[in-house]
Amino acid sequence: MSNRKILVTSALPYANGPIHLGHLVEYLQTDIWVRFQKQRGVSCYYVCADDTHGTPIMLRADSEGITPEALIAKVAVEHLADFTEFGIEFDNYHSTHSPENQTFSNLIYERLRDGGHINSRIITQAYDPVKEMFLSDRFIKGECPKCGAADQYGDSCEACGATYSPTDLKNAVSVLSGAKPITKDSVHYFFNLANFNEMLQNWTTAGHLQPEVSNKLKEWLGQGLKEWDISRDAPYFGFEIPDAPGKYFYVWLDAPIGYMASFKNLCDKQGLDFEAYWGKDSDAELYHFIGKDIIYFHALFWPAMLAGANFRTPSAIFAHGFLTVNGEKMSKSRGTFIKARTYLEHLNPEYLRYYFAAKLSAGVDDIDLNFDDFAQRVNADLVGKVVNIASRCSGFIHKRFDGFLSDVCSEPELFQQFVDANAIIAELYETREFGKAMREIMALADKANQYIDEQKPWLIAKAEGQDLELQQVCSVGINLFRLLVAYLKPVLPVLATQSEQFLAIESQAWPVAAMPLLKHTLNPFEPLMTRVELDKIQAIVDASKENLQATATTVKPKQFDPIAPTIEFDDFAKLDLRIAQILKAEHVEGAEKLLQLTVDIGDETRNIFAGIKSAYAPEALEGKLTLVIANLAPRKMRFGVSEGMVLAAGPGGKDIWVLSPDAGAVAGMRVK
Repeated sequence: MSNRKILVTSALPYANGPIHLGHLVEYLQTDIWVRFQKQRGVSCYYVCADDTHGTPIMLRADSEGITPEALIAKVAVEHLADFTEFGIEFDNYHSTHSPENQTFSNLIYERLRDGGHINSRIITQAYDPVKEMFLSDRFIKGECPKCGAADQYGDSCEACGATYSPTDLKNAVSVLSGAKPITKDSVHYFFNLANFNEMLQNWTTAGHLQPEVSNKLKEWLGQGLKEWDISRDAPYFGFEIPDAPGKYFYVWLDAPIGYMASFKNLCDKQGLDFEAYWGKDSDAELYHFIGKDIIYFHALFWPAMLAGANFRTPSAIFAHGFLTVNGEKMSKSRGTFIKARTYLEHLNPEYLRYYFAAKLSAGVDDIDLNFDDFAQRVNADLVGKVVNIASRCSGFIHKRFDGFLSDVCSEPELFQQFVDANAIIAELYETREFGKAMREIMALADKANQYIDEQKPWLIAKAEGQDLELQQVCSVGINLFRLLVAYLKPVLPVLATQSEQFLAIESQAWPVAAMPLLKHTLNPFEPLMTRVELDKIQAIVDASKENLQATATTVKPKQFDPIAPTIEFDDFAKLDLRIAQILKAEHVEGAEKLLQLTVDIGDETRNIFAGIKSAYAPEALEGKLTLVIANLAPRKMRFGVSEGMVLAAGPGGKDIWVLSPDAGAVAGMRVK
């Protein structure tokens, strides 16, 4: 038994909708890692909870004519049912709307307040006079002040990409009531994140994060840390701030505290020592598995909150990428925005567990679910390579030897090779390199099948006086199958359990010193896994499209044509395209997507605001060449005047390309 003590969490699923396949990347990654630790005898607890607070929960409950408490109770049952059927085994699944979470939220807030890390001030916000509530940017829509596109949110335009403040929207209305928002003052409470600048500088570079995440945080820290608004006004579904009647904790404050609350709930059930895992002097390991979209909250706000409240900080935070389907973002129109429940109605969940494992690495890159590859990989690896070994060998063992294995291992060196492989496979599991681990295991499966193909038990069975050799060859095959299943057990727990029943053995620990089964009787073999049927995949896609059609009436359609009208060549010829040198690049205060560029277009310099912040740090741009439209009319923005447009390619996010590859280009060169 290991001396390690580990507590593991996954990000809390929001109680405003069902679990879909994109969510499952994280929970399956976490579950596989936890199961591996437990198989090795490590004391490892896995806790999670539903994230239940916030305005969307309140509004959905109101639309359904039920209380928020009734809504989150219903969703919790649905979430846990989906997780359970996918083999995700929590030691505790709780809710952020719990006494434990309120206790810890209040405690952390009070410690931060008493430590001088909380302040309050009056802010001005948009307000719905009909619903009598303040509105975030997402609850305000209107016409884009730049391109005039209708039905745009209060912070950015999905048609032209412009960013702005809600007050810039034309004909703005509240999404909730349709009323025109007014402005209203309110006292809000803020967490002084900048007080922890030095602590976070050290923590984010001390090995707690993946290198690419640490580098991104270095960029954010370099911009300076701002205060974090941790309060919301009534009406709001959440916890009231202890010393501020009518003010509530913002959902992102109490959501990560839900990790502590769920574990405290487990401690109370099982008599565990909470302080041993969360106390300042804890020697336990604490790991958070999260998506890359919530790194800011988990790697800046969360460790600062914990440090300021005198709790320990995480040992590490493991971020993963998003899920694409057939190379694209999940799409409702294509039937690839697939709910977990829809998948479960048609296919074995262990197929997906294996496929995700085969794709996952320790990095934050997106992974793709390609349906053709999915079917081929499951059929070839699990059915064709692994299960086939047991199927081929067990038939002879049962028909000719009453299920009895030989009393010697005729291939001790081959068996030992399989046992010795445990070290490299364990290291790959430990470091979350699941894809590489699957490749190592399948290489062993190939070796086992090669042995069987070379020995040809089907020919031995036809020869006279070869019963002993037949029994020994098939017994070796069964013993190699047993080790393969042990290595796959974190990924395929159901297959492992069924195989253990067939093998008539106890639950397999990690086979660090496994010995072959000798003079042992097997139970009758039953099919362990069948091939993926392509019509089942099509049924999932079709059902997902039907789900979209069923809900289409509740989704307000966009009021603009996403396909731009065609233009004539003369229109294109009007564009003055120039190679420009980026002389200076700066962050824009208050803008999430923009960088401010000073560019040399040959005969003058221009100031241009470009929405490329997600892809480039300012220092990476200075001195480089890019392509701009030089004769675009200047546009006044709330950050200043933009005197041109940088041309970019790519799908967005970090994949935006603006730099010229032409080393011979010079500033001012016109592009024909």
